Amino acid sequence: MVGKPIGEEIRNRFPRLTMSLVMAVIFYLINTFVPGTMEGINLPGLNINAGTLIGTIALIFTAIFLIRALADALVLSDILTDVFVKRLGIKEERSPKRAARDLIFIIVIILVTTAIFPLINTLDLNIREPLSMVTTYVALGMILILIYDIGRILYRIVERKAESVADSFAKMTDKIKNRE
Repeated sequence: MVGKPIGEEIRNRFPRLTMSLVMAVIFYLINTFVPGTMEGINLPGLNINAGTLIGTIALIFTAIFLIRALADALVLSDILTDVFVKRLGIKEERSPKRAARDLIFIIVIILVTTAIFPLINTLDLNIREPLSMVTTYVALGMILILIYDIGRILYRIVERKAESVADSFAKMTDKIKNRE
C-alpha cells in the first residue's frame, strides 16, 4: 500500500477480494456436494476414495482463496478505518492521544445508543424491532472499527519500542565486540 494512491489501491484490491471470495464459495460448494456423488469410487493404485480426494483438494483451494481474500480485506479495512476515523474528525496522528480519543468515541457511542433505546421502545412493535436491531449493529460496527484503530496504534507503538530496544542491544553488542 505504500506509495500507491488510495483510490488505485481500492480499485486493485476490491475486485481481487470479490473474486477470491467467489472462488472460495465455489470451491466450498464443490467440497460440500461433489464428494457425496463419488461414494464407492476408489482411485486405483492409491486406494483413496475419489470423493475424499476431490473434497480435500477443494478444501485446500477454499483455504487458499480465503487467505488471499483476508490479505486484501486487511488492507481495505485499514483504508476504510482511516476514512472513518477522519470523518469523525480525528487527526491522522498515530499516538496514544488518538487512541484515547477513540476510546472516548467508544464511550460516547455506547452512551448515545443506550439513551436512544428508551425512545425506540416507545415506537410501534413493527418499527421498534428492526430499528433497535439496526441501532445495535451500527453501534457495534462503529465500536469494532474504533477498537481496530486502537489496536493498530498500540501495535505501532509497541513495534517502535521493540525496534528501539533492538537497536540499543545491537549498539551495545557492537561496542562490546569492538573492545575485544
